[in-house]
Amino acid sequence: MDNIENSSDLKAPEKRFRPELEGVRAVAALLVAIYHIWLGSVSGGVDVFFIVSGYLITTSLLSRMVKYGRINLAEYLLGLGKRLFPVAYVVIITVALLSIVIMPLSQWPQLISHMFSSAFYFQNWQLAFNAVDYLAQTNNSSPFQHFWALSLQGQFYVTWPLVIFLSVMLAKKLLKTPVRKTLLGVLAFIFIASMSYSIYITEVNQPWAYFDTFARAWEFSLGGMLALLLPYLRLPKSFSFVLGWAGLAVICLTGILVPVSTMFPGYAALLPISGVIMVILAAETGHGFGVEKLLGSKPFMYFGGISYGFYLWHYPLLIFYYNYFGTDTIPIQWGLLILVITFVLSVASVRLVESPIRTINLREAKGKVAAVLVALVVPVLAVYFSWDIYASQAKDNLNDDYNQQDYPGALAVDEGVDAPDGVEPILNPPGSESNLPDFYSDKDCYTDLEEAGVSHCSYGQTENPDYTVALVGGSHTGHWFPALDRLSDELNMQIDVYNKDGCRFTTDDFGGAMNESCMKWNEKVIEPLLEDPPDMVFGTATVNNMQKVPEGYIEQWEKLDGVTEVFAIRDNPRMGERIPECLETKSEEECSIEREGSLPKTPPWEITEGIPDNVTFADLSEYFCDEDTCHSVVGNVIVYRDVHHISNLYSYTLAEPLKKPLKKALENLDE
Repeated sequence: MDNIENSSDLKAPEKRFRPELEGVRAVAALLVAIYHIWLGSVSGGVDVFFIVSGYLITTSLLSRMVKYGRINLAEYLLGLGKRLFPVAYVVIITVALLSIVIMPLSQWPQLISHMFSSAFYFQNWQLAFNAVDYLAQTNNSSPFQHFWALSLQGQFYVTWPLVIFLSVMLAKKLLKTPVRKTLLGVLAFIFIASMSYSIYITEVNQPWAYFDTFARAWEFSLGGMLALLLPYLRLPKSFSFVLGWAGLAVICLTGILVPVSTMFPGYAALLPISGVIMVILAAETGHGFGVEKLLGSKPFMYFGGISYGFYLWHYPLLIFYYNYFGTDTIPIQWGLLILVITFVLSVASVRLVESPIRTINLREAKGKVAAVLVALVVPVLAVYFSWDIYASQAKDNLNDDYNQQDYPGALAVDEGVDAPDGVEPILNPPGSESNLPDFYSDKDCYTDLEEAGVSHCSYGQTENPDYTVALVGGSHTGHWFPALDRLSDELNMQIDVYNKDGCRFTTDDFGGAMNESCMKWNEKVIEPLLEDPPDMVFGTATVNNMQKVPEGYIEQWEKLDGVTEVFAIRDNPRMGERIPECLETKSEEECSIEREGSLPKTPPWEITEGIPDNVTFADLSEYFCDEDTCHSVVGNVIVYRDVHHISNLYSYTLAEPLKKPLKKALENLDE
């Protein structure tokens, strides 16, 4: 880039050490930890990090432009890696290894996935997609989850030189205007566009918005705008005194004043960010008793210097505590101990890892820095690919080891079939793709939680089938797919899957439980069923422990009356907790629940009026519950893959019990 000095331009922001910002970082890191540990909520502290990052990186990059006339991108990225990678990757590897010891095997797929996305700075997008992915919503918090904020910062750090480069090109080649004034305009545009989008997306889909880079970009751009305008901002000393302390109060109280976890980012994020701006403005003017004296004091500066490590270490320790002790709350004394251990690990990380690497002279030893960074990445890749190999082998081993004699599953409920003692319960191997019905492996074969379009794919006997059965509904319909797929050869049956995440085949939104896209999908999915009707529609007949068949189900079935038959199967009970994790620490009995209140003994359709003639009901409740108990394990097979979805293997063993009512219903079509 050419030199950007211009007498008519804005003043260049002064690159200098600002001790009060170290203190602000210290406060933000401590707030994040305190809110996580004791309040179970978020504080707005990460938003403080974002605007501080925007201010500092804009100042740094513009200083390079003034000093060298350009930004050496390779040198910049290596320097960035030298600052960010050492502690982060030490934490990532350490947490991955400890997770193998502490965390349940059933959570390993999620952990490995989060480890990888954290290491390569896209954790925020993974969490955003999980936030709107019905199948991922029951995932437990992983010890890597807090890396979402670092991922977002990393994306900002990488793209910000491009923003400045484009601003320079725009100023010099197109507008013929001063560079820093042009950059201010570009940052203002980013601020307005991102803020507008942030307000909109927070309103319509807040869980997604919270992790969305584009909904957060305005926070960084505001920091950059502050860097450009700060040389022109001076306040009276008396006012700066009040403003600075008020700013610190705003930072500290944001999490109490507003529900951060449900309102952010949107306009609500302006609250903690305004607090930072107030502190910076106050410190620029200064006062003998100003807030900068506290924030710039040695204790705050020291803590600010380790705040990065403090943020990284506190959350895994908290999650490990929860898993080790099987709780979701933490007493004061244990929380304090976590803070102390976090502090010790942060100090050790800085002294033993970060400081030695930071002392490497980048200009003289680029190759050495690059080698160090690669060395940090290699263990992450090793763990990731080792897991991939393990998961693949586990899946192969399941195919080799599974036999119906040792693992009869649902068949053990029938007379004459015994489940041998001393055999460990078996679930699908711990790979996320193998714990879901096969059709989920193709995104085009089902509809996401927020989408309304109708997708469908055909399975089983797709050439010259005797029967075509449409599997219509959400995940509680979809988890019967392995049983149907197993029967498809014997019954010469084609299975057409019409699946929508978090949705039921209904006209009723169940008090808002079914979102708007679900209701639109229900309106649309009727069309292909009427235009090219299958021989039978397979779906659920009930919802959890409801006493009667939902009216919305009946209304959908009525639309198909005279066109096709409906095979409606009773819904399975919901358990008390995630069964795979529960069984790793508790007995089968402890993970089971009482039938009373979970599954009414009288089938709901027997006391429901207005059911159309085209509906055949099936009740396989005996394969989930006996008279008193709904079981977590049946026939040496774990019944559920989470709290309420049938595991693939148990669904597979349900094929034989399902065959009798299904075959009878299909044969009745020929009469």
